[in-house]
Amino acid sequence: MQYISLSVCNLCVCLGSSGWSPSPRDRQPWMQIDLGRKYRIVAIATQGTFNSYDWVTKYTLLYGDRPDAWTPYVMRGGNMTLPGNWNYYQVKRNVFHYAFTAKHLRFLPMGWNTENGGKIGVRLEVYGCPYGRAKENTDGDDMVAYSFPGGRMRTLQDHYALNFKTLEKDGVLLYSEGLQGDSIMLELKTGRLYLHISLGSSTVHNTNGMTTMRVGNLLDTQHWHYVTIKRNGREVNFTLDSQTERAVLNGEFNYLDLDKQIYVGGVIEKDTPHLPGKINFRGCMENVFINGINIIYKTKYQEPDVRLAPKKVLFRPNNYLQVPGFFRRNRLAVKFKFRSWDYTGLLMFTRFADELGSLELGLSEGQVNITLTQRDNKRLRFAAGYRLNDGFWHTVDLAAKDNLLTITIDEDESSPLKITNPFQVKTGDRYFFGGCPKTNNTARCVTKLARFHGCMQQIFIDDEPVDIDVMLQRKWGRYTELLLGTCAITDRCVCTPNPCEHEGRCIQSWNDFLCICNSTGYKGEVCHNSVYRESCEAYRLNGKYWSGNYTIDPDLSGPLKPFTVYCKMKSKALASRYLTYPHLITKVTGSSVDRPYIGDLQYVNASWDEVTALANTSLYCEQWIEFSCYKSRLLNTPHGRPYTYWIGRHNESHDYWGGSFPESGKCGCAINQTCTDSKFWCNCDADYRQWYADKGYVMFRDHLPVRRVVIGDTNRTGSEAHFSVGPLRCYGDRSIWNTIAITKPTYLTFPTFRPGNSADITFHFRTYRTNGVFLENSDDHLRNFIRIELNSTTEVIFIFMVGDGIRNVTLRTPKALNDNEWHYVEAEINAKMARLKVDFFPPAIHKFPGQTYINMQFTQPLLVGAANHTLRPFLGCLRGLRMNGVPVDLEGKVDERNGIRRNCTGACLNASIPCRNGGQCIDGYASYTCDCNNTAFDGYYCHLGKAAQIHCPSKVWRQTFKKVLSYCLCLNRILFHFSTQQTPAVLLYISSFHKDYIAVLLKKDGTLSLRYRLGLLTHKFQLTNRNLADGFPHFVNITRHNYTVWTQVDYMEPWVERLTLGEIPRFDSPKSIFLGRVMEVGDIDYDIQRHNSPGLVGCISGVRYNIFAPLKAYFRPNVTNPPVTTQGYVVESNCGAFPPVLGYVPWEDDPWFTGLCKTTLLSMHLFSCSFQFEVAKNYALKLGENLIVTVSLMLLFLILYGMYIYLYRYKGSYHTNEPKNLESPSSARPLTETLRKEKKSLPEIQEEAPSE
Repeated sequence: MQYISLSVCNLCVCLGSSGWSPSPRDRQPWMQIDLGRKYRIVAIATQGTFNSYDWVTKYTLLYGDRPDAWTPYVMRGGNMTLPGNWNYYQVKRNVFHYAFTAKHLRFLPMGWNTENGGKIGVRLEVYGCPYGRAKENTDGDDMVAYSFPGGRMRTLQDHYALNFKTLEKDGVLLYSEGLQGDSIMLELKTGRLYLHISLGSSTVHNTNGMTTMRVGNLLDTQHWHYVTIKRNGREVNFTLDSQTERAVLNGEFNYLDLDKQIYVGGVIEKDTPHLPGKINFRGCMENVFINGINIIYKTKYQEPDVRLAPKKVLFRPNNYLQVPGFFRRNRLAVKFKFRSWDYTGLLMFTRFADELGSLELGLSEGQVNITLTQRDNKRLRFAAGYRLNDGFWHTVDLAAKDNLLTITIDEDESSPLKITNPFQVKTGDRYFFGGCPKTNNTARCVTKLARFHGCMQQIFIDDEPVDIDVMLQRKWGRYTELLLGTCAITDRCVCTPNPCEHEGRCIQSWNDFLCICNSTGYKGEVCHNSVYRESCEAYRLNGKYWSGNYTIDPDLSGPLKPFTVYCKMKSKALASRYLTYPHLITKVTGSSVDRPYIGDLQYVNASWDEVTALANTSLYCEQWIEFSCYKSRLLNTPHGRPYTYWIGRHNESHDYWGGSFPESGKCGCAINQTCTDSKFWCNCDADYRQWYADKGYVMFRDHLPVRRVVIGDTNRTGSEAHFSVGPLRCYGDRSIWNTIAITKPTYLTFPTFRPGNSADITFHFRTYRTNGVFLENSDDHLRNFIRIELNSTTEVIFIFMVGDGIRNVTLRTPKALNDNEWHYVEAEINAKMARLKVDFFPPAIHKFPGQTYINMQFTQPLLVGAANHTLRPFLGCLRGLRMNGVPVDLEGKVDERNGIRRNCTGACLNASIPCRNGGQCIDGYASYTCDCNNTAFDGYYCHLGKAAQIHCPSKVWRQTFKKVLSYCLCLNRILFHFSTQQTPAVLLYISSFHKDYIAVLLKKDGTLSLRYRLGLLTHKFQLTNRNLADGFPHFVNITRHNYTVWTQVDYMEPWVERLTLGEIPRFDSPKSIFLGRVMEVGDIDYDIQRHNSPGLVGCISGVRYNIFAPLKAYFRPNVTNPPVTTQGYVVESNCGAFPPVLGYVPWEDDPWFTGLCKTTLLSMHLFSCSFQFEVAKNYALKLGENLIVTVSLMLLFLILYGMYIYLYRYKGSYHTNEPKNLESPSSARPLTETLRKEKKSLPEIQEEAPSE
């Protein structure tokens, strides 16, 4: 089709230098365009006035084939306001989502630029092509009958098209039938368009071929509507304006067989003025095409294959408006028609003359309420009608005179409402319809009702019709904010699809709708979200631990309805669920392979699709199946054709039986080797004249549930079989635990998400990263997309563009979300709002204005883990992703090479070098770090122990704790390394604000002992009997929990000792830690004083008491004034260091990284150049000279290596031998977690004699 451009006038085209700009004093400006003939309009383009601040930001477009009857163009979602310009020079083009036919256009500005003195200004172009027509007008007594060539028409494909307009709610537009039962009828019924079509019914198979389709609503508006019917076999597309319904016709036939003729506008034959129960169409029709034949064109030229009924009257439309009345008459008469969706609104108000009172008609709760106010302010109130806010036309006819008022609704003269009360009537000079004026209200129109939203027409004042032409010329009356000559009411509850899902009831107002979800099992603004959990496992995880009947919804917001199952709950194991099938034994005789017995199973509390969904989402399922036989073979094993088999989920037959596995062709006895005859694989295949049985559980989930059992070997003499099938039992929910870890920047691709008009997305995540995109889906040009991402540590964003620009919903949480804990995300979007919820925090909601259209038509695959082109990748774990209730199989995309792992396993799982000494592994998923804060060690892997070299005796190292009353410690963990050659010494002493203490003593003979004072008792333990003052490093690990003490020196077997039973021992209120010597002021135990002099001279490292690490706090302070003091010469050293750990350090954490790739390439290049140069220059050198160069390089390498060893060895401020290469201990764990061997008693140390 070739489009042409239609401009308003020669000077008002886009890119011209002029335009339309009305006077600023015009309160309701509009521009009307006469196209001269009818065109099929497809688009409009607007532009501001040249070189000015004048442009229109939004507008409404009306169209029609007459200048006094208008139809508004309605965008998707019911919005009639089109977007305009944002400056004067750029062109804004709006392409209509459906083409319409018009001869006249009216442009109504709804908003314009007001900055810098701007006003209304527009240049516009309209795009379309000429439209030819042949028109027919009918009034119920007219029709056209087109006779088929040859007396019949048999078609496999059909294409019908027509245009119509009417004021009537009912009427037959097309009708034809055939002798074989085929028929087609297009009719209006209660303002809606119905298509009834049948390709024939079958009495043999008892099938009814009639199919009914419905589109549209409120079609009795006297505006043109365009209908197309396309059929190909049993597939039909039924289109009205921009709405299309698709269906597959009932029955088994593909051809439409029609006889004699097809009727247009109704059926009028001799003695049959219309079809039974139907009325003929009243209105206008044009361009009626039947498979390419223009019936109206044939009628116009009176061709012989058409018949007509005599014409009578052309129906003309009427309009509504607000008018003045006739003053001081003794009789008042008002009559009008209205239609509306609103529950309340002012219909009419007038004030009587001579201050006699007023009369008010209002719509309230679907009734017309009449309020008559008298001179003394007394009021008479009464109501008439019922459910008048149904969107259809209703007539109100009111007449009043002194002491009598009569009102009739919908011309029902048999039951008018009459009021006989004393009052006086003298008509006023003004009648207000729809509302009272806000300003210049000289007539004192006063009402408490809201403004009326709807349409009115055929208004009569005192039996005189209101002249619409006079009103349009502004010669009579006054109005504001009205559209004359059009009724723009829209039925939002009959949209396709219905905005209220899952059979929710839709009610509406003028510009919005409301969904009533009671008794549907769903909730939310559009009844989208299920009120039930998806499985028994989900109920268990939400605290339901008691077994019983539960209602589940496996696809949540999907189309399947909830159903009831029995849940067997277990506190720690997977919850199981049962779908009941009556466990009845069925007797079978007389069946053969050619005529088998077919036993269909019906699950009593769920449909077949619901049972399948239950099995799909479960971790595993099982179902009992049993076959008892008396001379009746089962699978006919080992190599015969099965006589009996069962049919599962996908209508596939399976020839294995309960207790065996798929594709085995065996029964359970063959697997267990317990068959009656070992030559056969089933007991029944032995074919004995005795009763045997094959039974067991079918456990392959993808084949379950059992749908049908087919039995075929019971037709021999004496043959008989019984079968039974048990309930379907399923366990767990694999969708909940469907988990992956993304450890590299990548994304997973899934089929395109096709949500319709509403969508919900739920999942769990955990990460240490600060940002990343969870998922994204878009079209080819990013004009429609949705995206959910972690924008910062405390911010999740739901971004979308599904209609009117980019929007987002942002939820900010008071706590960080990158704490490597599981967090739950739920995002939802529909025509009324977008919602984002994280964990149990209040949701963030973005509400949409009324008439919003949601267009979620995506074409690209769904991306999980990053945006397109791997932008803003997410690194972490995702679990339980559901899109509109449908589980997404994340584990099916596992690819270790691309960094996608099963379960939530990051880099910490298989770390090249684990975090040592109790360091916590912080998983970055692509890499990892070690948190050493709660250890006494440092370094990337917590492998560098902070050591102190104490040179001078009688010096001390001390860390002081903040005094806390009643600070109870029932758990003590002490770890440290030391080396020395002098004795005695107090290696470690922990004092308290009471008399309790803990001390580790190095005695004169080099042995090690432990002192515990808890309350009144002092406990003494000998830790080792060998001399540890040998200058080598030694390791001490002490752990106490309540009465039990574990001790370990170096890497010998731990010793376990029990304290004296009594009250739970508590080490109350620790005060200070002393290393090397005790300098406590006050009473000190005598045994401590004997070992306190001269003090430690040597090395001590890796000291940790519970969460306190005094050496680390001093040498690597994280506060300004660490609570650590020293006396004497104490320096940091590596005397207690472990062998170097050469592991992978990520480049972003490596302070020496300067760009490895570029440096390497440069070195290789220089080496290559040097090598080539040397070869070219020294090609003739002798072999001995090459050997000298090689030896020189080797000597240089050895010298550098020796310097490195020398410097590394003497790093620090003292001279000592290096410790042996001992493996880093796992001493960070308490000893209670290492061994559980037989307890060995440590001999309690006796009090030493004073002479010692």
